[in-house]
Amino acid sequence: QVHVVESGGGLVQAGGSLRLSCAASGRTFSYYGVGWFRQAPGKEREFVAAIAWSGGSTEYVDSVKGRFTISRDNAKNTVYLQMNSLVPEDTAVYYCAADFMGYGSGKREYRYWGQGTQVTVSS
Repeated sequence: QVHVVESGGGLVQAGGSLRLSCAASGRTFSYYGVGWFRQAPGKEREFVAAIAWSGGSTEYVDSVKGRFTISRDNAKNTVYLQMNSLVPEDTAVYYCAADFMGYGSGKREYRYWGQGTQVTVSS
């Protein structure tokens, strides 16, 4: 089992950048796949990006391709989401989720979720 905590959210102007971090506990985190999801007010939680335990495979929702990059540093038990060229539509609470050998865009792929970090993009 792992415990994940998100950080790095904040308020940024359109066109700006933020880097979110997902820090995990547990000695076996290197075997956990991680997904980032987001939830805007009044909307369902949606998939943003995922990275396999090895880091060799990544997946993105079409709306963030070319702007967001997911990466991991297993030595630091941390997964990052670099977000560039932000637009107001990216405003949401961003959640990190993880599971042993998990990977993919479905929320059911992951059992362990953080509390979320707010990202607000002003126009």
